[in-house]
Amino acid sequence: MTQSNWIKADSYYEDLFVKQSDDLKAVIDNSNKEKLLPIAVSPNQGKFLYMLVLMQKAERILEIGTLGGYSALWMAKALPENGKLITLEKDKNFAQIARNNFISATDVSDKIEIIEGDALDTLSELIDKKIEPFDFIFIDADKRDNLFYFERCLQLSKKGTVIIADNVIREGAILNTNPDPVIDGLKDMNLRIASEPRVTACMVQTVGVKGYDGFSMIMVTD
Repeated sequence: MTQSNWIKADSYYEDLFVKQSDDLKAVIDNSNKEKLLPIAVSPNQGKFLYMLVLMQKAERILEIGTLGGYSALWMAKALPENGKLITLEKDKNFAQIARNNFISATDVSDKIEIIEGDALDTLSELIDKKIEPFDFIFIDADKRDNLFYFERCLQLSKKGTVIIADNVIREGAILNTNPDPVIDGLKDMNLRIASEPRVTACMVQTVGVKGYDGFSMIMVTD
């Protein structure tokens, strides 16, 4: 099956099931105007995250990598009235674009907090503050540091926390054996997850408008 068919199938289900709100569409439009790289999750993937948050009955969400705020907005829409989403972004420009994008999301804008800075530092700060554990965590930042993101996220989790790591297949590049800091970062995280007795995990491959990729799905069991 060709990628053109993947895209057509994506569009077919998007038209049937996704039905994006105006504020979600605005995030895409504004991000395109600001010339952000088109690396945010697709609408179908955004709805997937939304449904996972609903099924988890999550009240507290942590996201690593805000970009324009598209995935954050999807997840925030699944939160209850007292819910909270903290999203970490290193790039000041991206963080400001996301803030602007959230203005029109009046139903959830007060539930979202953007923390600027290198996620390795801000995650450590959250740990030091002994912040309340999160119910749901989405890792979608520099893959080179995924091992360290996972280890810090584990410290910010509790029994039952779900952790999703994006872009773990990368058009099959995960199978490459040549040195590559991005792929090496993913493999280091994978080995750490596999050896961690407190979690159980699986991987879901995806095809569609974002090409061939996948999510790792991890649950803290102890």
